[in-house]
Amino acid sequence: MLGRTANGLYWMFRYIERAENIARLVDAGLRVSLTRAGSSDEDWDGVLQSAGVREAYSEVHPQLTAADAIDYLLRDQSNPSSVMSCIEWGRNNARMVRTALTRETWEATNEAWIDLKARLARKPKQADLPELIDGIKHRCGLIRGAFHGSMLRNDLYNFSRIGTFIERADNTSRILDVKYYVLLPAVSHVGSALDNFQWESILRSVSAHRSYGWVYDGEYQSANIADFLILKVQMPRSLAYCYEKIVSNLGYIAEDYGERLKAHETADAIRSTLKRSSMPDIMDQGLHEFLEDFVSRNNQLSAEISEGYRFYH
Repeated sequence: MLGRTANGLYWMFRYIERAENIARLVDAGLRVSLTRAGSSDEDWDGVLQSAGVREAYSEVHPQLTAADAIDYLLRDQSNPSSVMSCIEWGRNNARMVRTALTRETWEATNEAWIDLKARLARKPKQADLPELIDGIKHRCGLIRGAFHGSMLRNDLYNFSRIGTFIERADNTSRILDVKYYVLLPAVSHVGSALDNFQWESILRSVSAHRSYGWVYDGEYQSANIADFLILKVQMPRSLAYCYEKIVSNLGYIAEDYGERLKAHETADAIRSTLKRSSMPDIMDQGLHEFLEDFVSRNNQLSAEISEGYRFYH
């Protein structure tokens, strides 16, 4: 397969995953802001940091307001990580590799772009945001569903899946890293309504609220939440689950191509770190330090995949 085809599929699914992740972050920010008695503008600082766009936002908006933050995250095309930018880049990559996609996958991607471009053409009203966010998640889910239901399980499929899970692992680790101070709460806040809403916002932002309740009977405890989102391999947005899938899909590509590259060793090493880690070990090392190292290694793997499979040739 040509490197540019692999590149197009990999980044198509990274952008689709990122669009949904940003929508979920906005949803979490809205939920937290609704629990505040006063101004909720400062709550959006953490949301912008989670999205990795806090500094870029400041260049466009001298003051932080909820309305501007939401608009920047959802529809500002000067923000390369806004939902609209991601959907557009995802669709552009899909168009570039259209002959490598099934008709169902292409149509789901194109329809998502048409629908969301119309919905995000103007600033949404506050009352319309829940429906808009649900629409974004629905459209991204349709793309994934069409893809899973119609694509041949070959190298095209594997590169697409690797893009999805590298992006998902990056998102989960960044959310946890930005919120790590919440995982070490002030004694005065433990068990309070504020404490519980902060936990809920973290879990909802990675689609883990209900599944966490099934495993831990709904008790919000810092060690349990970190364990669930880092090490619990049954949780489809945990770091451990993402790396099981990344290693698996890289393995299939190695079988198809008859060679293993540096990226395979890096992915195996990251999975091994996650498999042998425990929450006491991670907390002793420092949650922030652990997550910072993870983000760096995840980015390294992405670069090695790009170089090893000649994405730009």
